[in-house]
Amino acid sequence: MHANHKRLTRQLSLLDVFCIAAGAMISSGLFVLPGLIYAKTGPAVILAYILAGIFVLPALFTKAELATAMPKAGGGYFFVERSMGSVAGVIGGFAEWFSLSIKSAFALVGIGAFAILINPNLTLWQIKLIAAGFCVLFVILNLRSVKLTGRVQILLVILLISLLLLYIFRGFTSLNIHRYTPFIPFGAHTLFAAAGMVFISFGGITKIASIAEEVKNPTKNIPYSMILAFFIVLLLYGLTIFVTVGLLDSHEFAGSLTPISTGGYKIFETFGSVLMSIGAIFAFVSTANAGILAASRYPIAMSRDQILPDFFAQINKKFNTPHFSIIFTGIFMLAVILFLSIENLVEVASTALIMMYMLELLACIVMRESHLMNYKPTFLSPFYPWLQIAGLICYGFLLYEMGFVALITASVFILVSLVWYWIYVHGRATRKSALLHIIERVTAREIASDSLGAELRGILRERDNIIEDRFDKLVKNCKIIDIDKELTLTQFLKVAAEKLARRLNTNYGELFNALVLREKESTTEIRPGLAIPHIIIEGKHKFDLLIARCKSGVNFVDDMPPVYAVFILVGTRDERNFHLRVLSAIAQIVEDANFDRNWLRARNIDELRDIVLLAERHREEA
Repeated sequence: MHANHKRLTRQLSLLDVFCIAAGAMISSGLFVLPGLIYAKTGPAVILAYILAGIFVLPALFTKAELATAMPKAGGGYFFVERSMGSVAGVIGGFAEWFSLSIKSAFALVGIGAFAILINPNLTLWQIKLIAAGFCVLFVILNLRSVKLTGRVQILLVILLISLLLLYIFRGFTSLNIHRYTPFIPFGAHTLFAAAGMVFISFGGITKIASIAEEVKNPTKNIPYSMILAFFIVLLLYGLTIFVTVGLLDSHEFAGSLTPISTGGYKIFETFGSVLMSIGAIFAFVSTANAGILAASRYPIAMSRDQILPDFFAQINKKFNTPHFSIIFTGIFMLAVILFLSIENLVEVASTALIMMYMLELLACIVMRESHLMNYKPTFLSPFYPWLQIAGLICYGFLLYEMGFVALITASVFILVSLVWYWIYVHGRATRKSALLHIIERVTAREIASDSLGAELRGILRERDNIIEDRFDKLVKNCKIIDIDKELTLTQFLKVAAEKLARRLNTNYGELFNALVLREKESTTEIRPGLAIPHIIIEGKHKFDLLIARCKSGVNFVDDMPPVYAVFILVGTRDERNFHLRVLSAIAQIVEDANFDRNWLRARNIDELRDIVLLAERHREEA
């Protein structure tokens, strides 16, 4: 990694991340869209939102799994690139960056629609200038501090949820039950088309993955915050729309761009309308703030992988924020706000987001089926792979239902991404993807390199905050042998003694005899399949470890099963304390319920070493 490309600081708590996800979802999907959906479905708009939430579940659970396995900046891009290679990564990275940037710009312009309710005399350019001002404000906020951005997001989301709860509880006392009948006046078939429109309203839930590198304790905070935000926002959506249906007559609700503000008027008259308009502004602002934070992480990840120019990955030394990436994203959003018709771009952004969801579902399948030893998510997507397959079918159907424009948009994204790949990326990015590890399983083992495994090893050490101690250093430098053929105990000890004698600069014969004598005194096979021979040698300050996998097994004792995992410890008397610490560390490692399965499944010596290095155990201070 380039000197200026240091990793981002983990400073976002569970509350920060929850508010980023929740704030990114509660926006136009709640304050603008319900009236348009009601016109198509009637009171069944409530079911349309619930159905849309169900559609999001495959993407939600899949991203939670991928983000806990690879908590790196650029989330979705990183998952797709590492699983399916640079071409897929370019398509996915550009798609999600474009989608998040456009939707954040749309949220800022959406402020204008509600600002008009407060001040009807605002012109179009005044609305755009207000949006541009907020954009600049949030760019500066993101440049100065991720933690400060999170604190502002918490304030915005708390205010927003408080206003919605006030609306819900007060609105329940004014409902007219006759407004809920007929509940599905236009037929059940209208629900699926409506759910497709609402589906994008939940897109903010997955923004967490793009900032995963900055989340404290990502193994817990990422899945907890995503799932908590999803169900709380789904509940708020359902209750708010349920109340609004009961407050407004059909002619007031259908087609309205400000239905919640109109509902506020029904409860508190003019004060209520202004109050819910302020709530809408909070929603749009929080969405834009979270959007800039999330979108700006994609250029970082793509630059680190040499898919974009090097300077995008640079981190500001004073504020520890990716200044070039944030500024670039901000400039693009400003251009969209001031000079383009955002309404026409929203459908394009939605298409790009659905494409990315499909790529991420494929990424999860590829990572699982690659059987990479270092792919260790702490959250596993339920119902794998059926949930991912159902999601692919569902999202493909949504793209088809969105019509000709969506299909053309998807084609253009792929074409432009391929052109950029051949012009700039081809020959620069040399990593091997997880897809090659699947190919390796059915073809020659030499096809896939271990570059991805090594990278995942580094990610896991960073994720779990593993601080290297003396045992880690010993394992990193020790000799590991992988024996395919069947050996007797004597043959195996001869091989081991030869390797250790050379490393310890000691007499081979004495070492071999000591190992044989140790086994004659009492076997070192401590349980079926595992042996830990350990001997003391003469000298000072000598200690070494030899690790062996014996696939065909070595018979240490006639009345016990063959041994396939061997840890041989050899040290001088002055290293006795460290000798005991190594025994303790090995004991903790082999207690893992998956140790035997992973040990026999490992494809090479690097994976065997990683099983030991990345195992959960108590670590001594280095």
